[in-house]
This record gives sequence, C-alpha cells and structure tokens, in this order.
Amino acid sequence: MTLLRQIAGSESLRPSELAVRLGVEGSHVTRQVQQLQRAGFVTRIPDPDDHRAQRIQLTPAGQDAVDRIREASYRGMQMALARWSPQDLHQLATLFPRLVDDFTTRAADEEDAGA
Repeated sequence: MTLLRQIAGSESLRPSELAVRLGVEGSHVTRQVQQLQRAGFVTRIPDPDDHRAQRIQLTPAGQDAVDRIREASYRGMQMALARWSPQDLHQLATLFPRLVDDFTTRAADEEDAGA
C-alpha cells in the first residue's frame, strides 16, 4: 500500500526514487514493484530523460486500488471519530499539524544524520 501511495503521488518514479522516499534498499523496492506488476497494479515505462532507465507508474487497476484504500481509510477515520465531541475534534485539529511537523522534523534530522 505504501508503495502504491508513493507512486500515486507522482506521474511516475524511478525505483531508486521510491527507495529514497521510503528509506529502504533498492532491492526491496525492486521485489515489491515486481509483485505489484504481476498483480497488474503498476507498469514500467521508459524514462524520457534516460532511455536506459525505467520509471514505474500506476495502471488503471493500481489507481483503482489506491482510490479504494483512500476511501477505506477515510471511512475508518470517520467511524473512529464519530463519537468524539466537537471540543475533542477541535483539539485534534489544533494538535495534528504539530504532530506532522514533529514527524517531518525528525525524519529530516535522521536523514541529515545518515548523510
């Protein structure tokens, strides 16, 4: 799912770009892409900037899978928050950007430390 979501956020990506975004080894991405390709969710296309390289893009079936995942996530979030009070929802909405910022900062710090 994570790989599909990353690909869905771009027109197409090189496997090496996917590996960097996910913080994993290239071989891991290669295996996952092969599985997704066999399932019909992604396809490989020539890289217009380097004809020796390939890019990965979603197929219509892959886009449908991403859409279904997003919808299920949305419904799950709605159900989880259905009994929350307006005050609790407001507090969540206030604190959530801070959480995202803290995660982003930590990821950047870890990336800088590894560089």
